[in-house]
Amino acid sequence: MSSKPTVLAVDVGGTKMAAAVVDLDGQVLASDRISTARSPDAEVLFGGLRSLCERLLASGLGVAAIGVGCGGPMLYPRGVVSPLNIPGWRGFPLRERLGAALNLPCVVDNDAKALALGERWRGAGQGSDNMLGMVVSTGVGGGIILDGRLLDGLGGNAGHIGHIIVWPNGPLCGCGARGCVEGVASGTGLARRLNTALADGRSTSLQPDANAEEIAVAARAGDGLAQELYRTAGEGVGRGIASAAALLDLDRVVIGGSIALHAWDLLGPPLQAEVGAAARLDFTRDVRVLHAQLGDQAGLYGAAQLAFSLL
Repeated sequence: MSSKPTVLAVDVGGTKMAAAVVDLDGQVLASDRISTARSPDAEVLFGGLRSLCERLLASGLGVAAIGVGCGGPMLYPRGVVSPLNIPGWRGFPLRERLGAALNLPCVVDNDAKALALGERWRGAGQGSDNMLGMVVSTGVGGGIILDGRLLDGLGGNAGHIGHIIVWPNGPLCGCGARGCVEGVASGTGLARRLNTALADGRSTSLQPDANAEEIAVAARAGDGLAQELYRTAGEGVGRGIASAAALLDLDRVVIGGSIALHAWDLLGPPLQAEVGAAARLDFTRDVRVLHAQLGDQAGLYGAAQLAFSLL
């Protein structure tokens, strides 16, 4: 058993749920993950998460608290979650239920806010007091650190860069608006845009409902529509970043999430070009856009920081 305080860090996303036991020095002592159940039943989803956490607690590593990063929106600090990409949870009291099930103090916050905390602690955000952490994955989210402090906002939802409008009257987003960063660049957005293009008769090697990874493979193989989808996705993220830099006066933006991790060769170049074109104010021109260093563990490190705040 570690001699340092340990916590259980949990990262809940639309595709997977991950958990890890982490000590105060940032050492991951044990970890596990499961696929997020494709079920409309809230209890099925919670049962999978509970079992995941119980397996790690059975390791006997002396966990003192639980920190959870979960997709939003949510009510903070109550930890009542309604993730857009987990439709089985609407108004689900995740903090209360998980804390009671595991008999430990628990905090639940947005997964992109957790990524920002994690990258600032152990990754590409180290040394920054004014940064935006972004997740580009099943959805698109963000966490803002200003003057060294994580911003919460009225209900804990500060940082939702995925719902900045970057394409007026553009693709439909899961939130119901059109032209959001998430509707353009997320995994769900890319798949929805592909299906719209197919319905419009566009030529492509892709089949309906292809996922972001399959679209990326086709783009690398020279499929014109797939390349267009990723180019416009990168441009949309870049416009969102330029807007955030002007609003918040940032020194860097750190981008993680499955699409950013596995398709940066397609997303990154148009993103960087659009930031260069759109960030024209003197104080926005020097904002650095960096690839997250912690991979898919960034949210877990941030969730650990949330848990340590309870001790």
